[in-house]
Amino acid sequence: MQVNESNLQLGVIGNGSFGALVDARGRVVWSCLPAFDGDPAFCALLSPREHDGGDFAVELEDFARAEQAYVPNTAILRTVLHDAHGGAVEILDFAPRWRQNGRFYRPVSIVRRITPLSGSPRVRLRARPLADWGARVPEHTWGSNHMRWLLPAFTLRLTTDAPVRFVRDGLPFVLSHRLHLVLGPDEPLTRSIGGYVEEALTRTRDYWCEWVRYLSIPLEWQDAVIRSAITLKLCQYEDSGAIIAAMTTSIPEAPGSSRNWDYRYCWLRDAAFVVRALNRLGATRSMEEFLRYIFNIATHDGSLQPLYGIGFEETLDEHEVESLAGYRGMGPVRRGNLAWIQKQHDVYGSVVLASTQLFFDQRLVDPGDAHTFARLEPLGERAFALYDVPDAGLWEFRGRAEVHTYTAAMCWAACDRLAKIALRLGLDERAAYWRGRADTIHAATLERAWRPQANHFSASFQSDYLDASLLLLADIGFIAADDPRYVATVEAIGAELRHGDGVFRYVAPDDFGTPETSFTICTFWYIDALAAIGRMDEARELFERVLARRNALGLLSEDMAFEDGEGWGNFPQTYSHVGLIIAAMRLSRSWQEAS
Repeated sequence: MQVNESNLQLGVIGNGSFGALVDARGRVVWSCLPAFDGDPAFCALLSPREHDGGDFAVELEDFARAEQAYVPNTAILRTVLHDAHGGAVEILDFAPRWRQNGRFYRPVSIVRRITPLSGSPRVRLRARPLADWGARVPEHTWGSNHMRWLLPAFTLRLTTDAPVRFVRDGLPFVLSHRLHLVLGPDEPLTRSIGGYVEEALTRTRDYWCEWVRYLSIPLEWQDAVIRSAITLKLCQYEDSGAIIAAMTTSIPEAPGSSRNWDYRYCWLRDAAFVVRALNRLGATRSMEEFLRYIFNIATHDGSLQPLYGIGFEETLDEHEVESLAGYRGMGPVRRGNLAWIQKQHDVYGSVVLASTQLFFDQRLVDPGDAHTFARLEPLGERAFALYDVPDAGLWEFRGRAEVHTYTAAMCWAACDRLAKIALRLGLDERAAYWRGRADTIHAATLERAWRPQANHFSASFQSDYLDASLLLLADIGFIAADDPRYVATVEAIGAELRHGDGVFRYVAPDDFGTPETSFTICTFWYIDALAAIGRMDEARELFERVLARRNALGLLSEDMAFEDGEGWGNFPQTYSHVGLIIAAMRLSRSWQEAS
């Protein structure tokens, strides 16, 4: 069994069609093809049991060290490998993306430009995709300047100006001049490969720089916010508008915890958070594309699952994959996610919240109208019917159901925003209707969730324990940030759920025991709440310390170890980057202070 010693010092490249993860030595170790939910042809990250490979590597003989960074304001990754003799090699990795012929050109393609920088570096080029989740070596062929692999749903072609035999057999050679590798669909490249790569590099760099240019970023922590924004953009599957929770499956939430889940699907809650974060940055196209996705899955009665596949799939049956040993051998590796069968009633508020700006933003070409509003109203009806009905909650408990306070508050948010939208559209009767329903939920939630003796809100109507979702009550407008009840709840969470520089989502045991790592977005929620209740200096200091725990490229997974800050959980986690963006925007000094 080939168990690797991987870590999450990974970079991400992509283009809205697929994504790939590249390790600190420039090796592609994870990529599902032909889309986020596909077979991971590159699966070295999860330790194939029977076969070497599952990677796409540039190996430098007598390797000494590496350095890595993104080309500023882009999704282009630069890795420099140094050998022990003064030789150095530069690898530029990217997925092509630019506007062409009235649409976006975004092929399922990894482009690699390899350039000798100094000395006489000897390299091996290895392209070793696997098939059926690492279970077999796919049938492959080769020609004068290409190789082909027959994957289950995709034929992969590598076109290169390196000698094909060198790649096919993994032969070492001296890298004396620049080489190019284009890995993608089985389509012949009918022009100079070097010319194509240089053009693709220039146009892809220009696209990202232009996209970033129009972001409404805060004055402080610009690099962190820009990197997070690009990462969120890379997690949207533009064919459908779906936004995935992360690109990986089965990275454990803590070492050996078995909390290994498949996040390569669209959780409506997570996606709504992404939309709200990008909206605050002025990147509204993701909202429009996500709403297109929502309207494709919406039922006539307004009922919604917590998550769907990126192609609108409703059934995401979960099973364990035996051919992969898992991250550092910490299985199981799961494909699919049973959360699709759960009841998570906060989803209705999530979707309405994500939709609200559509009705108020005058920059949009197709703003929301009465017809759009009518399509959202069934979601409000479901929210009102279900706000006090037990569900699995946003933490997706598999062994218990309660009436969760956050769920009820989000059901309120659905009705509250519908009232505001109706007022905006001049639909006074509908505005009064939804205001009445919002007020009903609001009063019931305040009464049933408040614990006077403990002096804080409870995570559910039936219990007394705390969870970090209560930090969001002010953010969604359910309660004022200066309300003594909210302030007391924030302080109680700080006392009970904070440990060092991290925050647990909850500490009460669940189906898998007691959580062991901090949930990164909860830490950002806590930082945001500290600022909201007036503890700004404390919030800024904690924010700086959490930023320092990102990986070397500024990326975040789902969880962090309390002691050393090591990342755990699926990667890159959209939730975490949303939290970073929202906190940075609240904490930053204004642009006026710099002028």
